[in-house]
Amino acid sequence: MADTKYDLIVIGGGPAGYAAAIRAGQLGKKVACIEMERAGGTCLNWGCIPSKALLKSAELYQSIQKADSFGIKVDSVDFDFAKVIRRSRGVADQMAKGVEFLFKKNKVDYILAKAKVSAAGMVEIVEGDAKGQFFKADNILIATGCKARQLPDLEVDGERVMTSREALVMEKRPESVAIIGSGAIGVEFAYFLNSFGSDVTVLEILPQIVPVEDEEIAKTLERAFKKQGIKCHAGIGITSIQASDSSVKIEYERKGKSETLEVESVIQAIGVVANLEGAVAPQLGIKTDRGYVVVDDNYETNVKGIFAAGDIIGPPTLAHVATFEAVQAVNGMFGYSKPLRVTNFPGCTYCQPQVASVGLTEKKAKEANIEYKVGKFPFTASGKAVAGNASEGFVKVLSDPKTGEILGAHIIGHDATELITEYCLAMGMEGTIDEIHHTIHAHPTLSEALAEAAAATNNQAIHI
Repeated sequence: MADTKYDLIVIGGGPAGYAAAIRAGQLGKKVACIEMERAGGTCLNWGCIPSKALLKSAELYQSIQKADSFGIKVDSVDFDFAKVIRRSRGVADQMAKGVEFLFKKNKVDYILAKAKVSAAGMVEIVEGDAKGQFFKADNILIATGCKARQLPDLEVDGERVMTSREALVMEKRPESVAIIGSGAIGVEFAYFLNSFGSDVTVLEILPQIVPVEDEEIAKTLERAFKKQGIKCHAGIGITSIQASDSSVKIEYERKGKSETLEVESVIQAIGVVANLEGAVAPQLGIKTDRGYVVVDDNYETNVKGIFAAGDIIGPPTLAHVATFEAVQAVNGMFGYSKPLRVTNFPGCTYCQPQVASVGLTEKKAKEANIEYKVGKFPFTASGKAVAGNASEGFVKVLSDPKTGEILGAHIIGHDATELITEYCLAMGMEGTIDEIHHTIHAHPTLSEALAEAAAATNNQAIHI
């Protein structure tokens, strides 16, 4: 048994794990972070970061194709798909090295291994160079995240059948692809592959694509995708999927009719499941719900001294939420401040047009019998958007009709993911429509649409 004892051992090095370790280091604590693959976890190495690099390549390629509309002449444009993939891996590698540097800066012991909580205050290394070693800790934080959910009886081979992980390193672009699931991952891959010429079909079991988003936003994105050549079929029921050496055949029901789709490849984007297997000794009796670790308001499990944060404690499974939770957990366990639980958070989808939202949708407000008013402003009336050939989409804001407090905001359009933060801040401060409206927004900017949508709530928008 190792003599080393830590104030905190973090299991998992993703957005929750590395943030927790760094925060504990900032507080002067002796801390170790144990990660079985590489610092940064799924988000940095196999999700958020490399996928955004791919999407930037797609966006740039599309922009060059439209150069003539800006008065720029480009004789020809082509792409090197393998190089696009290699660049994304390089970006991920660079960011992982950045996290490793931050570990050193904050005196975090970074252990590349697979670990298990074997007892309260005790962590065992079960795979890696340090296999068989035990480490003591006053506090343990489980931050093992999630992994891709897979359809039963459909073997992932990395060519015909993929999850997002395999799709991020695909060696060649499929001529045709079916993407099963239309959440953020599904529609982002749809946009990416379509941009480079793949024939893309999106299949969604729920009634609309991007199911967690406002219905009007979803319809607008589906229309945009249709113009781009992406086929979207929502409300379907898959009856059969069969993969062969050369293709994948999918049979499904839509609007009461049976349909068949044969494609070169399939990408499964049907969500995630908790990644807890082997991370905790069963005899500890850590309480779970649907596979996710149950925690209290301090992010502590039912076993004293063992905490959890990030995707492993359940939805929303978002990197920025995971980081927030982990920092709050560390602040609480060391008495720095009372932990906060997540209430409002932005959801972002990085296809083009981008989608971003916070708070209630109209459907959720109606289901909860919450009264609301709507303010809406189209980017077609934004000078900056029109000048940038990015006038697709709109801003929509829901507010309390009596107090003006903001209940939710929904944006579809260029840079929507950058714009949503203003409404997140306003909601966190219990801000009102009038406060957004009366904040002077620089002209010309896309952010003016945020103020105009707020003004439109009371029919005071100037430019519509």
